[in-house]
Amino acid sequence: MAQTVRVAAIQAEPAWLDIEGTTAKTVDLIREAAAGGANLVAFPETWIPGYPIFLWSYPVYQQMEFVARYHANSPTIGGEHLRRIREAARDNAVTVVLGFSEKDGGSLYMAQAIIGPDGNILLHRRKLKPTHAERTLFGESDGSGLKVVETPLGRVGALNCFEHLQPLSKYAMYAQNEQIHVAGWPCLGMLGNVPALSPESIMAASRTYAFEGSAFVIAATQVMSEEGARKFPTADGGPTPVYTGGGGYARVYGPDSALLTEPLDPTTEGIVYADLDLAQIDLAKNILDPTGHYSRPDVTRLLLDDRARTPVVRPGELGGELFVPLPDTDGADEDAQSYAPDRTQKIS
Repeated sequence: MAQTVRVAAIQAEPAWLDIEGTTAKTVDLIREAAAGGANLVAFPETWIPGYPIFLWSYPVYQQMEFVARYHANSPTIGGEHLRRIREAARDNAVTVVLGFSEKDGGSLYMAQAIIGPDGNILLHRRKLKPTHAERTLFGESDGSGLKVVETPLGRVGALNCFEHLQPLSKYAMYAQNEQIHVAGWPCLGMLGNVPALSPESIMAASRTYAFEGSAFVIAATQVMSEEGARKFPTADGGPTPVYTGGGGYARVYGPDSALLTEPLDPTTEGIVYADLDLAQIDLAKNILDPTGHYSRPDVTRLLLDDRARTPVVRPGELGGELFVPLPDTDGADEDAQSYAPDRTQKIS
């Protein structure tokens, strides 16, 4: 495993509601980051086809045109657009962490894929619980996405947006000895005057994750220009009413919470780079390791169910193993059993 890793955090504007344009831009950014020496490239939440700003802008009955276009421009995990991005990762020998709106049948999910330098998908996850208005468009996931995976660069994980405010979800990731974490965020120039949604609060959450988890955190964000804000126009053609500025805040934080990158202008597209010395993690954990020597499992413990769940059960696809025991808990029925299908898709 490499001890020093060069990472790249993307701060850029997607081609809003345009799967083809954003895919092409993704491939270009992967090439640019690889030319800059990056071993890992991190993209924002729902980078393809851009964060659905319209959810926060208009009443539900006024969103239908946007909803239809969003569905039409959301990629599938096995489709040609993900294939092209995987090929770009392989051709440039970089690990890519991609945020996208995943279309699966008639449903959408806020997905992330960790793509290895050989182009294979190492992890395909979905946001466990979409936030507030997002639940009108996206479905929920299960615990199978709270995973950290081994890569040639170290142990890598990812979460989306306000998943970084879920203490138990974060703890589940910390407990897997995560070394490099990708925090996917949308455009922070939306509702930026609301304290809970302000860039300051969101970057504080990213920095806290690094400090608590003793991990390097790569925060990738979208940018929205005024032209982009007019892709979701008001009745008179003005920018979407929740637009409050550019919104780009790409950062990389160290395991001691230090800021490792020089911030770009929030209205500017670009890539920030950082060279990570993974040995620093040991020093950080020596002081504070909340899932190791600094824990008190005799007082508080986390029960993590990381089994995949699907709404349709086909016993013939399960290798004859239809039921598995639930994990033991104090006072639980030891004979209790639950169905545990596997949603993981093996993609060669």
